[in-house]
This record gives sequence, C-alpha cells and structure tokens, in this order.
Amino acid sequence: MQGTVSRYDTETFSGAVLTDRGVELPFTVHAVANTPVRHLRVGQRVRLQTTGSGANLAITKVDFITEL
Repeated sequence: MQGTVSRYDTETFSGAVLTDRGVELPFTVHAVANTPVRHLRVGQRVRLQTTGSGANLAITKVDFITEL
C-alpha cells in the first residue's frame, strides 16, 4: 500500500499517512524502526505495510518508495 505523509513529528518520529483511498492512519516510532527513514516531510510519498482491516487497519512499517 502507498500513501502520503500528512503529519510528522521530528521529536517522536510519529505521524500519520493519508492512504490512496483517503483514509488517514497514524503511525508510531515503531513503524520507522529498522528502516532507512530518519526524517519525513508532509506530502512525501511512502510505502506502507499494514495489519488488520477496516476500523482495525494499522500501519506496521513506513518505508521509502525506491522503485520507479
């Protein structure tokens, strides 16, 4: 899944992503741990790994989109 960063806190490394389906999903520092992500900016496109579905959909990993 892909989305666009809608919020990002540089102190807590947490924020939110707006998915391509228009759903805003929050993420915590755990979603960027063990990835090359050190900073994100609002409007940046990212790749997401998620778990659950519907109201229980949650981001487990935020990573950069590397392939074109």
